[in-house]
Amino acid sequence: MTSSPLIARTPTPRIMSVRDLSQIAIFAALIAALGLPGALSIGAVAVPITFQTLGVMLAGAILGARKGFFAVLLLLALAAAGLPLLSGGRGGIVWFTTSPSAGYLYGWLLGALVIGYLTGLLLPRYRLWAALGATTLGGLVVVYLIGVPVTAINLGLPLWVALVDAAKFLPGDLIKVVVTVLVARQVHRAYPGLIPPRRSAAPAPEAADVTAGAVTPAS
Repeated sequence: MTSSPLIARTPTPRIMSVRDLSQIAIFAALIAALGLPGALSIGAVAVPITFQTLGVMLAGAILGARKGFFAVLLLLALAAAGLPLLSGGRGGIVWFTTSPSAGYLYGWLLGALVIGYLTGLLLPRYRLWAALGATTLGGLVVVYLIGVPVTAINLGLPLWVALVDAAKFLPGDLIKVVVTVLVARQVHRAYPGLIPPRRSAAPAPEAADVTAGAVTPAS
């Protein structure tokens, strides 16, 4: 008895291209550049208002979940290493540990991921109101859910005090959401395909045939 096994083809792991890496580096630089005007501290809690959150939202909405996440991660890694890339020329590991704004930095990562994922679901049409909701969820709700509790912990404040103080960010962040959606809408119209469309992974018919005939006994 002999057998003639057929080897099923497995999908090739997705590797970042030079173009992907360039886009990640460009958006990391954009987020850093948006910190050049500095930061504005208002209220009792020393968490600064910065334009860099706009860059984080744009990274997720234009590049998608994966590339947007890595663009923010690249910026934060360089800042943690000591480069003055955060608003006001800040840098160093202290801003990621005991700083009142440390939670917001980690929130940027998850926020870009959520915005990118939801934007991928909206494309190719990218409806305005749905995009506003997706960007608000990732850029505000997710970031605040991480940033506010960490602020309360690092400053030893009641959670409600940190939450009330975070309300100072809302007007500016809502404007950033609108700007992000308007910019991303035009970018996706001009350059479709920046975020690959999400399709349900149904098994191909030929893959099923290969599986069924993997081992065919012959007498």
